[in-house]
Amino acid sequence: MMAALIFWSAVALILYAWIGYPLLLTAVASRTRRPVIKRRITPPVTFIITVFNEEERIRTKIENTLAQDYPASRFDVVVASDCSTDRTDDIVRQYAGVRLVRAAERRGKEAAQQLALAASNGEVVVFSDVATSLAPAAVSGIVANFADPTVGCVSSVDRVVDACGRVSGESAYVRYEMWLRSLESRVHSLVGLSGSFFAVRRAVCGRWASDRQSDFSTALNAVELGLRAVLDPEAAGYYCSIKDDRGERGRKTRTVVRGLAVLARNVRMLNPFRYGLFAWQLASHKLCRWLVPLAMIAALAANAILAPGSPVYAAALSAQLMFYAAAVTGLLTGARALRLPAFLLLSHAAILAAWWRFACGDRMTSWTPSRRLPAQPQVN
Repeated sequence: MMAALIFWSAVALILYAWIGYPLLLTAVASRTRRPVIKRRITPPVTFIITVFNEEERIRTKIENTLAQDYPASRFDVVVASDCSTDRTDDIVRQYAGVRLVRAAERRGKEAAQQLALAASNGEVVVFSDVATSLAPAAVSGIVANFADPTVGCVSSVDRVVDACGRVSGESAYVRYEMWLRSLESRVHSLVGLSGSFFAVRRAVCGRWASDRQSDFSTALNAVELGLRAVLDPEAAGYYCSIKDDRGERGRKTRTVVRGLAVLARNVRMLNPFRYGLFAWQLASHKLCRWLVPLAMIAALAANAILAPGSPVYAAALSAQLMFYAAAVTGLLTGARALRLPAFLLLSHAAILAAWWRFACGDRMTSWTPSRRLPAQPQVN
């Protein structure tokens, strides 16, 4: 029966994207590992902070950056302003040793980053968001990965600090994502980087595109050059979670729309005969994950058709409805125990919206940074 085929295919996709892929990665990692050779090195580093109307947070970010223990003579800090209209640029100019690069017109985050790249010459380029705080050894630690000639770019791990002292659904997802990336890094290469704090060889930046998501496309560019993207579990970017998960829906939609645009431009990298293991990683981590909301709709619709004739399908339908009821209740009440299903429902709704906007031709190159507060980095 077609409904049964649709139901089980959809369930298989959902389970593979969230459970099957990491389990397979774990199995591969137990047999094949690609460790990173790290040692203290001090190449010239350009540290780029991209901003748009950040007068409330830019001082904290600059002072946190200037507190890095990297040699000052080899550490160039550049703030790329995407045509800010508040006092951001004036504040930046007050700091000696910090250079301001201002866009003549607002064209988006990556376009501003490209201006900063053109105005600098560091062998290693570090990118960090204004809301992300770093421990003093963060830059020297992440740069140490480039002692390995196979490494093209390095991602930090995200550390979410809830200002209210609660574990949010988002932070649970972040922990899952960091675990998955650690497996990918051990097996071969990351598929994407943490946009809040990552480092890259300048040679990889030669393929920079001003209209494509930098944390995703940079990893793909490194693989194209025969290098790899790796995770440094000791390099952390700290930021506060947003109190209301619903406030993140727009950001997630934009992130997925731009990710779909990058994948569409690099669809050739899904070819396993040319890109081998990385093609499987790319398809599993990105494409399959983005297809999950469509699979959820298909599973629910097919299950509704099948439920009247089978107690098994009736039980499956009840389980699905209970999940959605819990998620909606979590959204309405903010109950801590229901934050994870609420977050998952909102996230998948954002992905559905992203598919629609992408199909309509919207690429969402403009940006409005999330209003996160910088978190205090934890130093052990």
